[in-house]
Amino acid sequence: MNMPFYVSPEQLMKDRADFARKGIARGRSVVVLAYDGGIAFATENPSRALHKISEIYDRIAFAAVGKYNEFENLRVAGVRYADMRGYSYDRSDVTARGLANAYAQTLGTVFITESKPLEVEIVVAEVGAEAADDQIYRLTYDGTVADEHGFVVMGGQAEQLGRRVKEGWRADLSLGEALRLAVAALGSGEGSTPRTIEAAQLEVAVLERDRPRRAFRRLNRQVLADLLAEGAPTPSGETPADDLPPAGDVAVGAATPGLGTADTVPPETPADEPTEDSPTEEKPGEGPDASGTTPGADR
Repeated sequence: MNMPFYVSPEQLMKDRADFARKGIARGRSVVVLAYDGGIAFATENPSRALHKISEIYDRIAFAAVGKYNEFENLRVAGVRYADMRGYSYDRSDVTARGLANAYAQTLGTVFITESKPLEVEIVVAEVGAEAADDQIYRLTYDGTVADEHGFVVMGGQAEQLGRRVKEGWRADLSLGEALRLAVAALGSGEGSTPRTIEAAQLEVAVLERDRPRRAFRRLNRQVLADLLAEGAPTPSGETPADDLPPAGDVAVGAATPGLGTADTVPPETPADEPTEDSPTEEKPGEGPDASGTTPGADR
């Protein structure tokens, strides 16, 4: 008689959690951080069709890592939930807290009842009228909800990238500073040598506090390149153009490189030497030339 196959509930949950974590770790990380004008989202994503950052409702955005088809289904379900609630009641009744609770129920149910959990980790963020009203919620594969403050990093090497962001984040960051910090963190994830990620390889969006209704805005490559270039250090060994002396200015007594000593401006004549008021005997080769100018004088 064959005995039925048995696995303890503790081992079953552990195996599912390990399976989901491994799938999420294979995805590229997403950095979400608040700045002085709203909330910024950044990730390395060269695809122009498959987005990891999207708009859910007026002032709510969605970011995810993991399997694209799974978190895309969650995004579509979130859009339907927000539209239905806003239509049935009022647009102000659609909040990131309510959406995060709905996602938590779905993720938790799938993790417990289905044979395979969802290999996703998502962030739902809402920008408020003031910085204190901003909301950032992080949801994991098993339905756990965490209320984050300031910034959050998920997917890939989240712990290492999170430490890098924590070192440079502050509440009054400008948009350019926030994006440079996020891109620097994303480039430090693999290996010991930091990578330089070009604007064409990034997907960046923001929730802007000052926009009247729909706060979500996706940054195109040109705008992103300009923001990343702001504050970039000048390469060592090069002199900024603003610091160069005007053309034609030569220090008195300094020789021009590549010319002989005859092109050096002569120093002032000492008081005890003859001046042009006391005539001296001219020697061959030292008087004015045919053009009436003295060799070495500025022409």
